[in-house]
Amino acid sequence: MKDFDRDEMEKIEFVRQKFLETAKIFGFNLMEPSPIELLSVLEAKSGPSIKDEIYYFKDKGDREVALRFDFTVGLTRYVASQKTLKLPAKFSSFGGVWRYDEPQKGRYRFFHQWNIETFGNLNAEHDAEIIEFTSRFFDNLGLQNVVIDINHRKLVELYISQVFESNETTLLHDIFRAVDKIQKKSKDEILQEYKQKGYSSEKLLRILEFSNLKGTPSEIERNFDTSDLDGWDELFTLYDSLKDRGIDNIRINFGIVRGLDYYSGIVFEAFDTTSDLGALVGGGRYDSLPSAFGRNDLGATGVAGGVERIILRLDAQGISYTMSGDTISVLYVNEELKPHAIQCASKLRKLGISTNIDLSNKPLKKQMEISSDSKFCIIFAPKEFSEKQIVLRNMIDRTEKQISLDDLITNPKDVLNL
Repeated sequence: MKDFDRDEMEKIEFVRQKFLETAKIFGFNLMEPSPIELLSVLEAKSGPSIKDEIYYFKDKGDREVALRFDFTVGLTRYVASQKTLKLPAKFSSFGGVWRYDEPQKGRYRFFHQWNIETFGNLNAEHDAEIIEFTSRFFDNLGLQNVVIDINHRKLVELYISQVFESNETTLLHDIFRAVDKIQKKSKDEILQEYKQKGYSSEKLLRILEFSNLKGTPSEIERNFDTSDLDGWDELFTLYDSLKDRGIDNIRINFGIVRGLDYYSGIVFEAFDTTSDLGALVGGGRYDSLPSAFGRNDLGATGVAGGVERIILRLDAQGISYTMSGDTISVLYVNEELKPHAIQCASKLRKLGISTNIDLSNKPLKKQMEISSDSKFCIIFAPKEFSEKQIVLRNMIDRTEKQISLDDLITNPKDVLNL
């Protein structure tokens, strides 16, 4: 079980606000898909092995249902059902998801995720916009040392088929998952695991060595013959488009395939190069997923990231979580002044000003301590109140001054510089 305290929620809210700001700039519309899906839907869209990674159960109607493990399946189901939806359709989501994983640093069984998706008749520029969004979102968070690795699933699929001399679906999915594990397990661990499944260690080793290739297009071409690789031209075009958009923190990485079975084209992940935490985000093209919902006319591309994992890197880099919007605290010296302080707090709240007040008669010093995060403290003190004045304390520079109570109540935003 994981509970989130005030400090954690403030950090999550900081990421959420930056996400919503960036999504608005790029024209993505906020939506919340259902937290519960039919298990059969998830199995059909993500493969039968998804049952090992999710929470599923029978409801009172004896239906097998599951908690959402991401937003993509729900958004795709929704878009596929909307026959009159204006295309391309661009959606953003932010909220909780559930995965039956082994809990690890930055990844819990319940965690928060942000997500954007584009649906319609898509081309490489739509994939580029998704990756551009990812880069700009990290810029807006202030996160540094981020590299975005891009690849094409068809490119890897073709090479796997050549090496194993088979394009059987189960084999392809198994080997894709082996490649996806290379960032989490050692090469020897993967070879041993798949040897027990009956796969040739020699052939799998060739795939794992192939997955280690990374760099610029010219660097890749110097080390590997890409002329017969399906998807290379599209990957090259995407790389150039991102450079034209001013996105310089990108490289091609043949080891990026994404573990979920619904990815079908361009895929990418972003990393903090100073951390061994793993991918901060992952995304790509998944045209096959709308088809599974009966919409062969829809392409789809998107990206998602775990919020708690991003927060770990924000903490490590010492990035401030300062939020827009300032809180005011109203304090009182004694119980006789408490009703007047409450009236003041109520009037400020009515005007839409975030206001805190202690209602349990704590000593002034204690009230001051719990108001340390406020921009200003309004202090009701006997002498000043008798003169229709209050003490205004700036909690940033620790200065104080007396101001008219009437001026504060009449025009608080100007008086408080809000």
